[in-house]
Amino acid sequence: MASGSLATTVTVSERQRVILEKLVRSKRSPRELVERSRIVLMSADSLNNTEQARRLGDGVDQQRIRRWRNRWAEKEDALSLAEANQAIDKDLMKLIVSALSDKPRSGAPATFTPEQIIRILAVACEPPSESDLPISHWTPTELAREVIKRRIVESISPRHVDRFLKGGRHKTTQKQVLDDVKGQT
Repeated sequence: MASGSLATTVTVSERQRVILEKLVRSKRSPRELVERSRIVLMSADSLNNTEQARRLGDGVDQQRIRRWRNRWAEKEDALSLAEANQAIDKDLMKLIVSALSDKPRSGAPATFTPEQIIRILAVACEPPSESDLPISHWTPTELAREVIKRRIVESISPRHVDRFLKGGRHKTTQKQVLDDVKGQT
């Protein structure tokens, strides 16, 4: 890595470039992965951070570009070693996606177990009339009261119940991205 105000030098092999370009083109790649892949590609093409920020727009600042340049540079040896050891494209893709993924964050342990969440969602699927409630549809407030009453949880806010209910929306997973990109080869 370079020192001072010079940008970290980024190198990308031809195989890595092909995979990064597939990630950029894939309609199933999460926005963050596309952005980070573009940063690495532009960095490898010797574009400075200021020019990259201008081209990427949408609030992408030089600090973010610097972060992903540095993280890629930290992984270059592992990626080169994988290629030297004849890693198949699928495994190289996994390494690249991992290199461009957020680092695990520390935080508080989960408040609710998966079993509790499943039971809360099961109650949400029941008609409220089965709980002798004079309502036609569950509201987050009524559902929170009911799961506390049934002792599924000791306490829960209506907002938290609402998050569980909205959690069923489709989210692209890393596996879906890998499968989609693999299908393009």
